[in-house]
Amino acid sequence: MSEARPPRVGPAEEPHTWRPTRFMVIAAHPDDADFGPAATAARWIDEGSVGWLVCCTSGDQGGEDAELDPLELAATREREQQAAAAVVGYEGVTFLHQPDGALVNDLNLREQLVREIRRFRPDAVLAQDPETLFHADRGVNHTDHRAAGIAAADAVYPASRNPMAFPWLVREGLAPHRVHRLYLFWSEKANARVDVSATIDRKFDALRAHASQLQDFDRVEGWIRPWMAEEGQKIGVAAADTFRVIVIDEDEGPEPETTDEAEAVAEASGQA
Repeated sequence: MSEARPPRVGPAEEPHTWRPTRFMVIAAHPDDADFGPAATAARWIDEGSVGWLVCCTSGDQGGEDAELDPLELAATREREQQAAAAVVGYEGVTFLHQPDGALVNDLNLREQLVREIRRFRPDAVLAQDPETLFHADRGVNHTDHRAAGIAAADAVYPASRNPMAFPWLVREGLAPHRVHRLYLFWSEKANARVDVSATIDRKFDALRAHASQLQDFDRVEGWIRPWMAEEGQKIGVAAADTFRVIVIDEDEGPEPETTDEAEAVAEASGQA
């Protein structure tokens, strides 16, 4: 079970409002995305974005009984993640079937991720922050989380946009693709908070799908919900997700919804 406690982050004055049209969440294990950015994903999807989830492993080491058949456990966890993804609203889920507990940022994994990025063509990729080794004084970040995070970053830049990286993918019809932003979760350097007041309950509904991992759901909810409420208070809302946002290419995202917002964007770009 992946139960990394979210870090405390510095102050942010306003909610983060940029929203990608298409986004991809890349995580090490089934349940990581639901412990992580599920509420943000649900909000974006409700507002019109299209999301896709990639799990690098199937979590075949996520058990307490050494007699368990790892293939059966992996199948169980894939079913649980599919059910959770349906709750959040992802368009689909890809399992890369890399070895749980032995994930490495090698060319094989990066090629798999580049293939997924070029196939789905997201504006933003959400991944675990690979620089988080320790969660302050609250634990060690799983080695697979760090490997998945750095592999995602390397796949986003420069590999997915470089036609000379895995050129056979281009010949298969998967053209290079530029991801505009990285959203790193479970970060000790978070710089943005997303208002998830309307979708926090969907996060917990998704987490409930991981029954093989959460024997004491109330305890898990008991530390996540107060933390998200605390982060929400900092931007004046009931609950917030935190991210370290890396802007690779400037992009306005979806069109502003109000005339005032449209005028502000036009003025900032010198068009007003």
